[in-house]
Amino acid sequence: MQFTVPKFIDQENKIIAFITVRQFLIMIVAAIAIAVSYNIFSFAYFIVVALLIVAFTIVIAFVKVNGRPFHFFLISMIEGLKRPNVRVWNKQLNDSELKKYLEVKKEDKVEDHVQKKRLSTSHLSQLSLIVDTGGGYAGEDLFDQNDNKTEGANKSEANK
Repeated sequence: MQFTVPKFIDQENKIIAFITVRQFLIMIVAAIAIAVSYNIFSFAYFIVVALLIVAFTIVIAFVKVNGRPFHFFLISMIEGLKRPNVRVWNKQLNDSELKKYLEVKKEDKVEDHVQKKRLSTSHLSQLSLIVDTGGGYAGEDLFDQNDNKTEGANKSEANK
């Protein structure tokens, strides 16, 4: 069963020539604002207010910043101004503070690494044999240790 895969999902639907639904709605709101300003202001003020509304409408409706509509950029800018996430503090250290800082760093020495005890070749060969046999061969030293442990456990149980 074949499905049709939608193409160009990142593009807005166009309703009239190159105008999208979002742009059309912004222009309707601007037209209403111009009509209200015509009734409120005298003709000289109306021309100034109408030109400002038209300029603002063109910027909001048609300008894109980084491929996103301008109003998303405007909202992000306002949020960034209200609560910035990056806080930079540039404090200049004077000589005495710098010397104290360097003295503290010198005192914090790295401790010497504890060297592990090297394994002998016979012990390595026993370990490789244990791994190769999947634990079937337990090694000579391990048998002796296990026998001593079981004997010690049997003696302690007998003493009780």
